[in-house]
Amino acid sequence: MHAITIPEPGGPEALVWAEVPDPVPGQGEVLVEVAASAVNRADLLQRQGFYDPPPGASPHPGLECSGRIAALGPGVFGWAVGDEVCALLSGGGYAQKAVVPAGQLLPVPQGVDLVTAAALPEVTATVWSNVFMIAHLRPGETVLIHGGASGIGTMAIQLAKAVGARVAVTAGSPEKLARCAELGADILIDYRRQDFVEELRKATDGAGADVVLDIVGAKYLDRNVRALAVNGRLAVIGLQGGVKGELNLAALLGKRAAITATSLRGRPLGEKASIVAAVREHVWPLIEGGRVRPVVDRVLELREAAEAHRVLESGAPVGKVLLKTG
Repeated sequence: MHAITIPEPGGPEALVWAEVPDPVPGQGEVLVEVAASAVNRADLLQRQGFYDPPPGASPHPGLECSGRIAALGPGVFGWAVGDEVCALLSGGGYAQKAVVPAGQLLPVPQGVDLVTAAALPEVTATVWSNVFMIAHLRPGETVLIHGGASGIGTMAIQLAKAVGARVAVTAGSPEKLARCAELGADILIDYRRQDFVEELRKATDGAGADVVLDIVGAKYLDRNVRALAVNGRLAVIGLQGGVKGELNLAALLGKRAAITATSLRGRPLGEKASIVAAVREHVWPLIEGGRVRPVVDRVLELREAAEAHRVLESGAPVGKVLLKTG
């Protein structure tokens, strides 16, 4: 088969289309003939040499895929060759075939085509696990979503609205904020021109956000704490703004607030399976009912992975950038 490889870390040109051995499913795994994968920020970091795959994972980038089951490994039940699926991966999505632990498989939702389904596993698992399973966003609460036009952001807006929350977003242009509003965002903040802490205070009569979903990290740490409501929860899932920040513990104590930080890729198989099961139970009905939809910016050929990385690095996309295999 062919896959995108990374012989040496570097820029987008470091991604090389090459012939590689077919993966073989082991105990509890399935082999998927990949229809499409999606580009995530973690892929950019892996390409640059900053985010190695977990031990035993495929060396090829790609944290999600869609396709058809081509073979079942020993001990797999409930799935059959030919089933259309999408899957959460620890790596290997940028390839014509991928091996997936059975607990990380999801059926393609009704009403979603096979290629578009590749836009779902990573964002739904990330948002549901952090915003709902950890931060426990409840109906009537306010959530602040940084990067509202991103793949994560576009899904988080829709899921938060679906459970009856009030949604505030930050984005870098009026055009992106308009797209966020179309998805249901209530409070629109242009982070290039506005202070999100002050704008949020105005919009919430000084209360702040009950939950903040943050992809920025250190650069926003102090302001995120100031933006929290009493008993607020800050969920950090990205480090685009650096890894080391100064935290005012008195401010955190005064608000009786909590900070959590998680990554999905390195979690044990059992934890990933639990998250995927929760997504299937809670998110899939919303997608099949038309209340939540995948947002896809563009679809490129897998051979064009370098261009896809350039596009994502530019910050231009709204939603996901997909890579189709054929």
